[in-house]
Amino acid sequence: MIRTPLYKQVQQYILDFIQEKEWKADQKIPSENELADKFSVSRITVKKALDSLVEEGQIYRIQGKGSFISSSTLGEPSIYEVTATAKKKPQFKLIACLVPVLNSELTTAIFARIQSLLSKAGYQMLLFQTDDSQENEQQIVKRAMEMGVDGIIIYPVEGETYNEEVLKLTLQDFPLVLIDRYFRGIEANSVCSDNFLGSYEAVQYLLKMGHSQIGLVSTHHLGTTSIEDRIQGYEKALTDAGISIDHKLQLLDLYRSEDSPEQREENKRKVQDFIEKNPEMSAIFSVSPRLEIIETASELGLRIPDDLSLILFDDYAQADLFATPPSCVQQQGHSIGEEAVKLLVSAIQNPAQKRKKVFISPKLIIRKSTAKAKYSDSPRV
Repeated sequence: MIRTPLYKQVQQYILDFIQEKEWKADQKIPSENELADKFSVSRITVKKALDSLVEEGQIYRIQGKGSFISSSTLGEPSIYEVTATAKKKPQFKLIACLVPVLNSELTTAIFARIQSLLSKAGYQMLLFQTDDSQENEQQIVKRAMEMGVDGIIIYPVEGETYNEEVLKLTLQDFPLVLIDRYFRGIEANSVCSDNFLGSYEAVQYLLKMGHSQIGLVSTHHLGTTSIEDRIQGYEKALTDAGISIDHKLQLLDLYRSEDSPEQREENKRKVQDFIEKNPEMSAIFSVSPRLEIIETASELGLRIPDDLSLILFDDYAQADLFATPPSCVQQQGHSIGEEAVKLLVSAIQNPAQKRKKVFISPKLIIRKSTAKAKYSDSPRV
């Protein structure tokens, strides 16, 4: 008698529960460890069984959360089919757009372009601000689906985990486009700046200006692809120039937002400590527009760019009015908005089409915060 492979036994166990409706759509199944203990097999065996079920469309995975029963397996409508038919569809076509905070020149440019193009295409835009909260983001996505929207454009909140509601819609082929982020390992429509290229070119410029001790300043970056790509671009530019990565020259834990005076002061304290501990550092590349770098350098008696060159990723409105207008990597908001609308409308009209990641090249804008290096390996005096 031919013995059934162990992974097939695990697979059949899960299928039996599905067919007997012991488990419901979108319900989490036991973890790999729990299944391994139950069948006294290795996690590799369990993983093989789950991989097969994913390929068959019986289950789906959410990074950091586990494996879940697919709606289609039970012959049930997906979340967007339920919500779209639960209420009478509006006579006009609706697109929900989510943004963490509408407080920058970039986000304003992106969503102004989106609104203009959606209107021309016969859609009405519903704009929601998530206040940089993933919980708010999840609730707004649910509310938008209950309203029967035809598609969603979302500028996701930064964070280590993906929004479950967004993942579900992506896996169920709902028309959705991400802005500024993309899912690693999951096919989803997205439009981003080429963050790697932008950082690479910025650091390459500093290297050409004679700087070799180039610091990096960033917020917490785990799970935020835009920030991760900027850090990788910085490091690749250095290694391509034959310079080893010195993690002492990296400050990677600033607060993303400064909602309180305490957070702002803590960021300034960290920047001050970073500059003081690295007197050999002649330039800084910041992966976001951090004014506290300019303020702190001034308070320490350092002149930008004479003592410390600086390039920021992202621009400030009215940057030319600054005492020292900062050099920056400028993202192309109008182009990002335009490509997002193209992708979304195409996804609505052709649900089965392959998802795309679109990268828009940013521009390096050189102003007054960068200069040739005065010091090679010598500390600032």
